[in-house]
Amino acid sequence: MIKVRMMSLMVMLTAIGLTFITVPVHADLDADDRVAIQREIETYIKANPEILRDALVALAAREDIERRRAGMAQLRDDAGDPVMGNPDGKITLYEFSDYNCGYCKRMFGAISSLLSSNPDVRLVIKEFPILSQSSLVAAKAGIAAQKQGKFPAFHTAMMTYRGQVSDESIAVAAREAGIDLEQFKRDMTAAETNRIIERTRRAAAVLEINGTPGFIIEDRLIPGAVDIKQLQALIDQARAK
Repeated sequence: MIKVRMMSLMVMLTAIGLTFITVPVHADLDADDRVAIQREIETYIKANPEILRDALVALAAREDIERRRAGMAQLRDDAGDPVMGNPDGKITLYEFSDYNCGYCKRMFGAISSLLSSNPDVRLVIKEFPILSQSSLVAAKAGIAAQKQGKFPAFHTAMMTYRGQVSDESIAVAAREAGIDLEQFKRDMTAAETNRIIERTRRAAAVLEINGTPGFIIEDRLIPGAVDIKQLQALIDQARAK
């Protein structure tokens, strides 16, 4: 009976994730032992129901950590994403952005000043078109502008444009940026452009980013419009590491 009680406790504790017990569990149990173990487990759980709750909470916390880790890995897979600031900057700031987002446009001036005063920062724009069909067209245009090395000028023209994005406003921004329009059109419809946008959508889903703007620096997510001083403080912290 002592063996049975030890075995049952071991099995139960292992099942709920409390693996700090080091007494080995043997598999050479007869039918009576297995029935006794089952009863012991049921009795213990009925007497201590909170242990299941705590185990489920711990499991959810571990799953959340793994989810965020997977989302961050997807986020940092940023080849082809548009870049502002220093392309070789040691500190990377990610911004989920939509060209029809009024908050994104209001923050653009402050973000530009932030980049000017922090030359070691690389700002990766995660084109995240969620507001309209024209947002999707504009997102493709941003990625196509990056392909020609003209993204900063294009982005500035788009972010300072007042009004709903249209094919005309995109074309004007492209011309102002000195973009080859024929190549621009081809790159907008390329499979790689669609792949980059879908990659961003997957990362946003895993990280539970549902709106724009959304900023991430290191492992810190800052949803919505943010105080630029807060971003500066996070950059300073990243620099100090």
